[in-house]
Amino acid sequence: MTGLPAIGEKPRDAGREPDGGKQPATGSVADNRRIRGWLRRHRGLTAAAMVVAAGLALVVGTQLAPKGDAVPLSVHNAAPEGARALAQILGRHGVSVHTPGRFDAALADLRSGSSPTLLLYDRNGILGAQQLADLRAEADRVVVLSPRLETLTALDSGIHQAGVVPDAFPILDAGCSHPDAEAAGQVTGQGGFVYDGGTSCFRTAGTAGMLAVSGDGRLAVLGSTAVLGNGRLDELGNAALATRLLGASPDLVWYLPSIEDAASNGSGKTLDDIAPAWARFLGPWLLLVAVTAVVWRGRRHGPLVFEPLPVVVKAVETAEGRARLYQDARAIDQARDNLRAGLLVRLSGKLRMGPGATAEDTISAAARLLNRDATEVRTLINERPATEARLVAWSQALDKLEKEVKIR
Repeated sequence: MTGLPAIGEKPRDAGREPDGGKQPATGSVADNRRIRGWLRRHRGLTAAAMVVAAGLALVVGTQLAPKGDAVPLSVHNAAPEGARALAQILGRHGVSVHTPGRFDAALADLRSGSSPTLLLYDRNGILGAQQLADLRAEADRVVVLSPRLETLTALDSGIHQAGVVPDAFPILDAGCSHPDAEAAGQVTGQGGFVYDGGTSCFRTAGTAGMLAVSGDGRLAVLGSTAVLGNGRLDELGNAALATRLLGASPDLVWYLPSIEDAASNGSGKTLDDIAPAWARFLGPWLLLVAVTAVVWRGRRHGPLVFEPLPVVVKAVETAEGRARLYQDARAIDQARDNLRAGLLVRLSGKLRMGPGATAEDTISAAARLLNRDATEVRTLINERPATEARLVAWSQALDKLEKEVKIR
């Protein structure tokens, strides 16, 4: 039949693509295969690169994102360690709360206020002696929170550090006749510091208390930030004590010194001032690299095995270690205050003086027990050694006095 190819003869259109067909791009297919093959062979490296890229994006986004106020005891901080709740309570009671950011602004607020109260929380010890003196001179009343030894020494109020609140005293009773403490009744004592001198309230044992007020009433030292913080303001009498200490005058200057005040203190630029802008990413980036290395090597070495060891640290070793720290730092005043406070606490317990006994009561009772002149005992206990050699001799004299009381 015509039109049909003979047997064994190829059709005329054989080997040709149908109309409209195209030859596939063999070059792009080969490239895709090579890429997929490389990814399969290096899937671990690919996954690590993706993790690092995601982590870097997270770190950069975290650093560039706006942050809220996280400064402890800031009136704008709503976290448990902030003080927004107390500032709002004081504001509702007619107290104008001023929050200066610099030392000069704090002085200006004090000078323009009406019998202003100053709240000072210098947790980093930035202010110098002259700055503290200027602030105290302009304020009608100063409330200092958990001050350092240098701050207390510069204030020269007769109030001294006397240790920390023991864990056995999570709640402290007023134990004094000061009206602010009596109104509070009980406050949170956990994590606080105690002070000796002036009128001391919320005592743990002996004469030292978490609140100490100078003789003229113009300076109050409170050894706890938790009493004012958002987290525990509603517990016990914390709110009552905080509002009475800070709400006595219509103007309250709430001053939290920052690193910016160091320049006016003559300390010069800090590392943060001279570091380039990109240095802020260095710390988080190194942390990310460290975590990646831990994950990478941790799988090779396996999980850690914890084995309890019978380790006993003697109390004398702890005491000797602390003594070496005082010696290296030449902290004669700190060592003296701790020795004196510890002696008064132990003598008060030995003489069964009770929690309301003052330092003078303890000294008088010890003098009567030993048939010694009270002035002699008082002079010995209140001595202020100026050298390390004298401090050692003085501590030996205190130890001898304590032994004489114990054997009676």
